[in-house]
Amino acid sequence: MREGSSEFEATFHPKSIAVVGASSDERKSGAKWVLGLKAAGYEGAVYPVSAGGGSIAGLDIFTSLSSVPGDVECVIASIPARSVLQLLDECIAKRVRVVQFFTAGFSETGSTEGESLEREILKRVSNSGLRIIGPNCIGSFCPQCHIPLGPSSLGRTGLAGHVSFVSQSGGIAAKLVEYGIARQIRFSKGVSVGNSIDLDASDFIRYFVHDEATHVIGAYLEGTRDGRRLFASLRQACAVKPTVIWKGGRTEAGAEAAMSHTGSLASSAPVWSAMLQQAGAIEARSLEELADCLLLLQQLGPVHVRKVAIVGGLADGGGGISVSGSDACNDNALAVPPLESTTRERLLDLIGEVGSILRNPVDVSPAQFRGLETLFEAIRVVASDASSDLVIVQEDVDIMHSFLGIAETREVNEFLTRLPRETEKPMAVVLPGGAAELHRVEVENQLLAAGIPVFPAMSRAARAIALVSQLHA
Repeated sequence: MREGSSEFEATFHPKSIAVVGASSDERKSGAKWVLGLKAAGYEGAVYPVSAGGGSIAGLDIFTSLSSVPGDVECVIASIPARSVLQLLDECIAKRVRVVQFFTAGFSETGSTEGESLEREILKRVSNSGLRIIGPNCIGSFCPQCHIPLGPSSLGRTGLAGHVSFVSQSGGIAAKLVEYGIARQIRFSKGVSVGNSIDLDASDFIRYFVHDEATHVIGAYLEGTRDGRRLFASLRQACAVKPTVIWKGGRTEAGAEAAMSHTGSLASSAPVWSAMLQQAGAIEARSLEELADCLLLLQQLGPVHVRKVAIVGGLADGGGGISVSGSDACNDNALAVPPLESTTRERLLDLIGEVGSILRNPVDVSPAQFRGLETLFEAIRVVASDASSDLVIVQEDVDIMHSFLGIAETREVNEFLTRLPRETEKPMAVVLPGGAAELHRVEVENQLLAAGIPVFPAMSRAARAIALVSQLHA
């Protein structure tokens, strides 16, 4: 599977898109697709198509695909299932390269009619060169080409980067993109594949392997019709790029839900876990873990961490945080080793013993009474300690504002953005929510822009670090 294969170029870099089912009623999904492409700034040709004609977003609506005057590389179909075969005939005549079917009502219903229609679709496109994504999917996503995910008039894509994903669920794909935009996970490409009757997760994973713009791969999978092929594609991917997989339907109830969601055949959870481990993939157990691991890999790469140093109490409240931080790390098989004697002696000189914890984790709260430079030096000393592979800083913006003030909090975070370069040691920051949410988001964006991964809880940070570190186990 070459990166330049026509079906993938038409999926992620199409020069033209026809949205079939795009009425002038802006409340309908087809119309939202057109509005989203326009809002995102897609630069190719957009052709709305609907039998009723009319106009939308300043564009004339063509009454059929065959009446579109120009070439069409990609078709997004938001039409009833009964109209699918007729559309396929038009696509073949028009030499369309890929069709993304938002249309549902196929094998996921469990009906013989739905399964029969899927078979007829494959028969109809056989040997035509036309490829199918879906049905029952929300299709492709590419920030670089200003292609948003799914039928949304907002057209949000976030920043372009090097993380690519494939998802059998449109809802999971949409939520992952939403998390990504909020947390600055910079996506290269993404795709929701739904029932996967033609192009499936294995095809896109193999494509990402050869895609130079993809450095990290993520996936949400509910099942597969060809386990050997999926395993081969995962093993190929994991050999060259970090790959994070969240397997949905791990329980009996979840497997039944997956069957009715995308028509996927699910094996037992232990079989999946063994397969993912043998392939060399990172197995996430939730959307949050998937997003956390993708963010960590984007910011720090495939780190190998066994020992961490924890710093809390940048203004106050570091005692309990230190205890809970140790528990979170130990729960995930991360060691929190004692600091070297020279480090402890230096901390004693800087901030003294009263009100502080000079072991590991380190509560540096007394440093606030000796000035910010003393606080900075205390954090720098801990981060430079040779006994740890990575430093985790716990920061509470509410407490910082109460004890230091807004201006001083900004100075602290400016220092933190410089710290990994000064100490040549990777760092993660735990930044829990609170009353000062607008300021917290400002801090988070500042740290993320500096390449520092940010997590909402110590347990989330520890879990992501441990999962990514398993790549080297």
